[in-house]
Amino acid sequence: MATQYGISGTTAKGIASSVERGVAEGALGPGAALPPVRGLADQLGVSPGTVATAYKELRRRGIVVTRGRGGTVVAAAPAVASRRPPKVPDGLRDLAGGHPDPRLLPRLVPPSRLSPGARSHRSTPRLARLEDAVRDWLGPDGVPTDHVTFAHGALDLIGRLLSVELRPGDAVAMEDPGYHHLLDLVTALGLRTVPVAVDDQGMRPEALRDALRAGVRAVVCSPRAQNPYGGRFSAERRDALVAVLREEPDVLVVENDHASAVADAPLHTLTAGGLTRWVHVRTVSKFLGTDLRWAAAACDPITLARHDGRMLLTSGWVSHLLQETVYGLMTDDDTRALVARAEEAYVLRRNALLHEFAERGIEAHSVSGMNVWVPVRDESAVVNGLRSHGWWVAAGARFRLASPPGVRISVAELETSDAVRLASDFAVVLGESEATYGG
Repeated sequence: MATQYGISGTTAKGIASSVERGVAEGALGPGAALPPVRGLADQLGVSPGTVATAYKELRRRGIVVTRGRGGTVVAAAPAVASRRPPKVPDGLRDLAGGHPDPRLLPRLVPPSRLSPGARSHRSTPRLARLEDAVRDWLGPDGVPTDHVTFAHGALDLIGRLLSVELRPGDAVAMEDPGYHHLLDLVTALGLRTVPVAVDDQGMRPEALRDALRAGVRAVVCSPRAQNPYGGRFSAERRDALVAVLREEPDVLVVENDHASAVADAPLHTLTAGGLTRWVHVRTVSKFLGTDLRWAAAACDPITLARHDGRMLLTSGWVSHLLQETVYGLMTDDDTRALVARAEEAYVLRRNALLHEFAERGIEAHSVSGMNVWVPVRDESAVVNGLRSHGWWVAAGARFRLASPPGVRISVAELETSDAVRLASDFAVVLGESEATYGG
């Protein structure tokens, strides 16, 4: 029971607001237990129904969860207090952030001439030449490009679509392990996550079928550079997943190709499979810069109308200044050459670490992208053990729903010469923590 924070209120709305305030201020942290309904009702002098209504509203908004006999507790990623990774301790090599190597990013130089502000950007929200560049970018990979749109990053677009398409309480099929910001976003929208197991080829078809049978209304997946597992769709896996998805044509399929140009894998896109409701999303953060909050998407006409209609009522459009900057970088030969070098560097760094792990009998997964997933028995023991050797890696808990424990290592800034030392230190830590691999 929460003893450090006094919940107040005489109405359901007041009680819910009091709990939300405690969560937002940090007085009620993730996992903190709320009082039983009858106990809090007696304490506040209200009916049990009033407290139950307040708890129901908090559950609907993703602030708390109910664990049967375990009672009601603050959600692991409450919608009013976004979960952030722990701060990197001083003196450690940061292999947890998942960010690109800044030395392999172009200089961001806004255009010298700004677009005139007098015209209506709402009537022409997208630069025609950038639309053409996006079609040239997506089309050769097999993505249908009849309908394209822009957003302020992949999370912005996915969040907008899920909020338009779904209602609180609806279920979304999510990769497990999966990208923690997406898992948090779904929870914050008041939606339920249904885990879909992944392997080196991405989502497993049988697990996806189980999720569809459970009544999910949307599926969010990565076709390559899957974060954190590092999987990618093969042609065979893509075809198998399409066959499963065709059984539920009304389900919205969101394909998040977040690393695209530096993924080191061909795109086998679900969108080429004749699905009814779909969207393919790409950002440029991993290879043009994390400050470029811009994403492009191709989608079916209904999805386009719903997305753009909601955007029109909120931000209206993506800044034309930002669009001009993105267009300049995408069409610059020197930038293209730098992106190609970045892809080569990430491949070398990933493969060097995987080789050293294999030499020491350590199971690790990554066939695409810049993250390596290592199954472990005790995440905390491994993270803390590596910390003592000067390394900082990400515990897998925030990426997992129902999958076994592991740690994520980002190799973007791990030079190949460092792979031997990291793998050797990892082996020592595993021995100390008595972790086991492969049974």
